[in-house]
Amino acid sequence: MAALELHGSRILIGAGLLDQCGAQLHAALPGRRLAIISDEVVAPLYAARVAAALAPSPVTILTIPAGEASKTRKNWSRLTDELLDAGFGRDSAIIALGGGVVGDLAGFVAATYMRGIPFVQMPTSLLAMIDAAIGGKTGVDTRAGKNLVGAFHHPALVIVDPRALSTLPLSHVRNGLAEAIKHGVIASRAEFEWIASNLAALLREGGPAIGLADRLVRRNIEIKAAIVARDEREGGVRKTLNFGHTIGHAVESLSGYAMLHGECIAVGMVVEARIAALVGVADPALAGTIAQLVGAAGLPASVPESMTAAAVLEGTRSDKKARGGFVEYALPAALGEMAGADRGYAIPVPDSTVLEAVSESRATL
Repeated sequence: MAALELHGSRILIGAGLLDQCGAQLHAALPGRRLAIISDEVVAPLYAARVAAALAPSPVTILTIPAGEASKTRKNWSRLTDELLDAGFGRDSAIIALGGGVVGDLAGFVAATYMRGIPFVQMPTSLLAMIDAAIGGKTGVDTRAGKNLVGAFHHPALVIVDPRALSTLPLSHVRNGLAEAIKHGVIASRAEFEWIASNLAALLREGGPAIGLADRLVRRNIEIKAAIVARDEREGGVRKTLNFGHTIGHAVESLSGYAMLHGECIAVGMVVEARIAALVGVADPALAGTIAQLVGAAGLPASVPESMTAAAVLEGTRSDKKARGGFVEYALPAALGEMAGADRGYAIPVPDSTVLEAVSESRATL
């Protein structure tokens, strides 16, 4: 079992932890009344197992429908009302059991319930393990865009069991690999090349072998945790984690959330690498290198034909990274290196450049 510390969170990584989490949870949350928040897909697979590991402590299980459409203020309200109706007080704690949607929503419930109660992240998807569960961001989506209402609220504990990837549909393994590829681009050429070399084994039916899964999860958590440790509130280097997300969030919204988050980030990375070349901070070949790997991983590398460049541009305006009429981007200089350190890793890009990059992506990839 591997262990890391991040801004008061203890992160544990190891095969079998979902069934052996009782001691760690009781130590992190002594005397707390516990509620598991999960979704209708994950709960039947794991909720009873986690509750059994916590015996003899009673556990209440609350569920939401699976999918991004559930990450709303309406479900935040419903969950908080259910906790209030059940008599949960300030001596309570929440276990977020599921993917990124569950973690973001349950974390926001914990951040706001009784002005803040502890919670535990127990991610079961690759994307949640290596990204959403790490770093303390919580929140919900609105009609104006993703994650526009939320809070920083670090979990007391993060328990990551790579064996959960064996129950993950292959499309969701690909979904998580997009964030792993992003970590390679922003922080580690070696990681980018390792993913490329091991792609077939990572994408085998039934999930990667446990040794490979453990290495993938552990290394990517280390990359993200190292960045967040330097910049908790996204004032500088943590902005590099937004690479691919400004365009990606616009694509995701325009798809009506029919596209998976990782699919949209894959598209976003290619377009934003093109932007980097157009503004002169990256070699033009970088976008092609990224496009080749995301394509080999079964992820889209181009903006869907149904989305115009103008619509994608408009979709970026509601992004949290808009400043003074310009949208700021985290742009790569090369594999493993980000541009703009002297500008806090936030580079304002003219609309004309964004339109050109999106149009090139739609036309040639």
